[in-house]
Amino acid sequence: MKFSIARLCGGQALMAVSVDIMDIDMEAAAKKIEAEGLNIKSKDDQMIVYDWNNMETTLYRPGKVMFFPLSDKATCIKYATEILEQYL
Repeated sequence: MKFSIARLCGGQALMAVSVDIMDIDMEAAAKKIEAEGLNIKSKDDQMIVYDWNNMETTLYRPGKVMFFPLSDKATCIKYATEILEQYL
C-alpha cells in the first residue's frame, strides 16, 4: 500500500491517506474492532474512532487512518497498513 502522510493537531497526530481508492465496509470493520475487545468511542457510516495501541485511532471509509498521539511517519505507515489490511 502507498500513502501520503498529513500532520495534524500541531504535529501531535498523523493521518495516513491511501493513494488507492477504497470503500471500507464500516459496519463490518466495527464488528471486527469490537470482536478484538477494543473500545469504540464513536462510529457512523463514514468513520470509527477507537482506542488502539495506546492511541486514539480514527478509521475513515475512503482508506484514511489517523493516529493521536503519533509523530513518526514510518510508524504511521506501518500501523495504517496493518489496520487497512485487517478491515478491507
